[in-house]
Amino acid sequence: MPPLQLRLRGGTACATRNGNLIGRRNPCCFCFRSSRRTRTAVVAAAAATSREGKTAADVVREFYDGVNRRDLAAVAPLIAEECVYEDLVFPQPFVGREQIIGFFGEFMGTISPDLQFVIDDISGEDSAAVGVTWHLEWRGKPFPFSRGCSFYRLLESADQQERQIVYGRDCVEPAAKPGDLALVIIRGVTWIFERFPSLARML
Repeated sequence: MPPLQLRLRGGTACATRNGNLIGRRNPCCFCFRSSRRTRTAVVAAAAATSREGKTAADVVREFYDGVNRRDLAAVAPLIAEECVYEDLVFPQPFVGREQIIGFFGEFMGTISPDLQFVIDDISGEDSAAVGVTWHLEWRGKPFPFSRGCSFYRLLESADQQERQIVYGRDCVEPAAKPGDLALVIIRGVTWIFERFPSLARML
């Protein structure tokens, strides 16, 4: 017998087998045409998900949602006190929740609320690390030179109530794209380091 699967659509719970609907939720209760054993499996799976709480990907989605709503109060609890956040546009990382929230506060205060992050893809397999690809949209239309990818590492909070972001790194699409020239520059720099190792030690 094929395994029972749960699918969530629009806030409703459905049990499916081979892609065919065998039960649906009405406004008052769960009504299934399947057996008592099927109902028990569905309820047990839902309870397990509830106990586990938010996944790392859920926390990162909440982070982007809070930034899009310009809601610092919602973003702050998702960031650990000692978090390190690297935006590679800036020369130095932001260290600590206070500094990071200050950065996002400035971002929210100077950028129009019509400019929104849109998640293109997000990893969900790892409970402690999340990768995201995203772009910005202006009133529903893609914003130029705004594609990016981010990495987040999360750990349980001190009181073990929820996961928090302890490290983040953002890489944003550059407006100037050197193409093959970038390879020429890399070859030139490595050639210099090979002949003058003392310069490499200065990195």
